[in-house]
Amino acid sequence: MPEVICTTVYQFPELSDVAKDKARNWYRGLGPHDDWWDAVYEDFEQVCEILGIRLKTTPVRLMGGGTRQKPCIWFSGFWSQGDGACLEGFYSHAKGAAARIRAYAPKDAALHSIADRLQTIQRRNFYQLAAEISHRGRYYHEYSMSVDVTRDSPTWQPPTEDAEETVVEAIRDLADNDSLCTSF
Repeated sequence: MPEVICTTVYQFPELSDVAKDKARNWYRGLGPHDDWWDAVYEDFEQVCEILGIRLKTTPVRLMGGGTRQKPCIWFSGFWSQGDGACLEGFYSHAKGAAARIRAYAPKDAALHSIADRLQTIQRRNFYQLAAEISHRGRYYHEYSMSVDVTRDSPTWQPPTEDAEETVVEAIRDLADNDSLCTSF
C-alpha cells in the first residue's frame, strides 16, 4: 500500500548559520557542476603567462563548423591514483614574473615560491634557460609531463648543474599547486 511522506523544505536564508554551513558542505560534495572549471582554466592560463609559459594549443571544432584553439591543459578526477593536472607549453624567462605573480595572487605562497625559484635559476644562467613541456602517457598529473630544459647561450655554454632539476621541479609544482588543482 502506498505511503505519503511529507518533507519540510526551507529556503537558504531561513536556515541557521550551522545549517547553512552544513548545506554548503553538502552542496560542495555533489561533484562537478556544469562548466565549474572555466574560471580555473582562465586563472591557470594567466598564471602561466605571468611565469613565462606559453601554452601549446590544439584545435577544437565548433558547432558552426569552424575551429578555435584550446590551450593544452588537462586534468582528471582527483579521486584515484593517476589523477591530477598537467600542461604542454614552452617556458622562457619572463621579466618581473616574481613581482607580477605577487600582484596577481598576493596570498598564494606556492606560486610565489615557484616564481622565485624560476627567477633565481634564470639569473644564474643569464636568463637564457628555456624548456619545452610535453604530456606523455594516458594519465594527467605532474609526473606525466616531460620537461626538456635547454640554454640558449651565444657561446654554447651549458646550463648550470641544478638548472634542469630546478625548472622541472617548478613546472611540476605548478601542475600540482593545491590552489590551482583543488579548484579542478
